[in-house]
Amino acid sequence: MRWISRWLSALAVLALVAAGCGDDEPGTGSTGGGSAAPTVDVVSEIGETEGALNLIAWNGYTEDGTNYSSYDWVTPFEDESGCKVEVKYADTSDEMVTLMRQGGDYDGVSASGDASNRLIAGGNVAAVDPELFPEFPNVIGPLNPEGGTNNSHYVVDGYVYGVPWMYGPNFLMYNADVVDPAPTSWDITFEADSPYAGDLTAYDSPIFIADAAMYLMAHNPDLGIEDPYELTPEQLDAAVELLKAQSEMISKYWALYTDEIDGFVDGSMVAGTAWPINLTYAKADVNVQAVIPDEGVTGWADTWMMNTDAANPNCMLEWMKYSMQPEVQATTGIYYGAAGSNVASCDLIADTLGKDGKELLDTVEYSFCGNEDFLNSLYLWKTPQEMNAEGQGGFTDYSVWSQRWTEIRGA
Repeated sequence: MRWISRWLSALAVLALVAAGCGDDEPGTGSTGGGSAAPTVDVVSEIGETEGALNLIAWNGYTEDGTNYSSYDWVTPFEDESGCKVEVKYADTSDEMVTLMRQGGDYDGVSASGDASNRLIAGGNVAAVDPELFPEFPNVIGPLNPEGGTNNSHYVVDGYVYGVPWMYGPNFLMYNADVVDPAPTSWDITFEADSPYAGDLTAYDSPIFIADAAMYLMAHNPDLGIEDPYELTPEQLDAAVELLKAQSEMISKYWALYTDEIDGFVDGSMVAGTAWPINLTYAKADVNVQAVIPDEGVTGWADTWMMNTDAANPNCMLEWMKYSMQPEVQATTGIYYGAAGSNVASCDLIADTLGKDGKELLDTVEYSFCGNEDFLNSLYLWKTPQEMNAEGQGGFTDYSVWSQRWTEIRGA
């Protein structure tokens, strides 16, 4: 897939931002695709705010005190900026991409890597000047646009498309009262002889194919899989067959995170892939534990990105700047269980957690906040493409993954 751009159609919107658009030099960072870098207009100023902001977000990313009065980072932003926030929650990256491509209905999105690359390639999100955001120097090394090694989900051809937000692993969560001994491998979720067949769960999205591919990297090395998101047709076939077999052992797939929490609480699920927020709230009612299995884990690094057709671009830019503040990320990290991209948020989380804060911070529940080695170990979600960043081809793209996922699910 070539990286393409439709920035000419966005010039009217960028004018509303009072943006300094033109021949800005891109910063350093990972590149995407294999073609020459296009010339991209970069938003380099924030103008007067419009009074409204319409977001697409993962549940738990825009708390305003409605669910828990002690968790509210939206109201302070509204008071500071004068931008009234409205949110459309999405359960999957596919839903986010669809909504963002409807035009200017939404000003921005908290995109994961399997959505962000599609939005960049489609010209749906704007490149921004990192100088607009004072907290960029505090972004953890692998995600930082300056020399980051794990940032290709939002830094493409040297251009920065948004601001890094939260990240975390898709770890193995299990009911410790049922699953014994404690698992060290994903085998209890993939192998046909699993004693927990019928009580397992898995994430309901085509990107979950990467989890099967990661498992095969360790258990069937002859397949030659080097990256779980870069699969040849033969490698994809192997992952699909593994997932078809797994589907017979699944109690219920989940996309909305509360569905998995409910499944563990009512006993219909005892093991499966999970996010930190699922662990955080399931453990209030059931003895759940989490582990990073020997084969490793996939993960996600989310980015606030601005729609090129945003009706309220200046409010979106202000939200992006606000989201990078360590206090905001610390509060979100505690609520969600994720790690903030701003390393200064980690110490704030530890301080808030009290005397055992430092020890709790270095756990899967808080995504080993600030630990670069752990972040680099994650196979972060990214959009499967026919050609990788090194120009190697012959892989299957996301449209093929989507077709195969429908085949797996039998829909």
